[in-house]
Amino acid sequence: MKQFGISVHGGAGTILKSLMTPEKESSYRNSISESIRQGSYILRSGGSSIDAVIKAITILEDDPNFNAGKGSVFTNEGKHSMDASIMNGNDLSAGSVASICGVRNPILLAKAVLDDKDLVLINGNGAIEFAKEKGLKFEDDEYFYSQHRYDQYLKALKKGKAQLDHTEDEITDKKFGTVGAVALDTNGNLAAATSTGGMTNVKFGRIGDSPVIGAGTYANNNTCAVSCTGDGEFFLRSVTAFDVSAVMEYKLLTLKEACKEVVHKKLISIGGEGGLIAIDKDCNIEMVFNSKGMYRGFCKNDGELVVKIYND
Repeated sequence: MKQFGISVHGGAGTILKSLMTPEKESSYRNSISESIRQGSYILRSGGSSIDAVIKAITILEDDPNFNAGKGSVFTNEGKHSMDASIMNGNDLSAGSVASICGVRNPILLAKAVLDDKDLVLINGNGAIEFAKEKGLKFEDDEYFYSQHRYDQYLKALKKGKAQLDHTEDEITDKKFGTVGAVALDTNGNLAAATSTGGMTNVKFGRIGDSPVIGAGTYANNNTCAVSCTGDGEFFLRSVTAFDVSAVMEYKLLTLKEACKEVVHKKLISIGGEGGLIAIDKDCNIEMVFNSKGMYRGFCKNDGELVVKIYND
């Protein structure tokens, strides 16, 4: 059987063991596991890496544990602003959406953009109109509302600051985040996808790295597929996802070496915190971060499913 594999992340950042209850840890692990299982099933059945990452992402978007889709945080205006992107390593086609609301699964809208050969990135009201034309499912504000997200918003509003989900906060122990998936299918095609609800109390229509091809998401069959999570501004400045591919191609580094150089050297040198998951054309998988933890896991065709949270 030809090799295939999938890796998923649920956000990186300040994830403290001291604030983690057995019930919460079990919930996170179960969600990541289910996401990987269903994505892996598609690959095992001969399906495409694109379909696998979409399935993995939609499961996490529907889970309020994570800052994407249903679990998205509130902006300064008390609304939701979601971003998502997807890339096909076979032909470098890509689709991404930014600053959207109401769409149940932003990653499906990103896929619709990918399928439209005239588009790569759309945003705001135009993206919402595009979603309606494509018949995607919408939900009302109540679907996206959760009490703990609203509490986060009120506390951030009081402080007068935007807050990343992984920001350490003595008031709350809820540290959720961006979700992402990367996969290699049996045809040797790579794909990457990322989805996020952004930052709590964010202003001015801020857009992070998640919907930006090359910054938060990248896939190229010649090298690897990457999905990032963390301080978006630093990932944007560093073009982090593409950089992993670039150092593999131009410096002839292995995936492991490339991820280490990008995350533990380049990002740290400019003050960037976070991590990424990556898979290469030979089905090597790396899950690298410079923060205190990252919800993450993977499965290859040998059937072993691994899920981790902390730096172990």
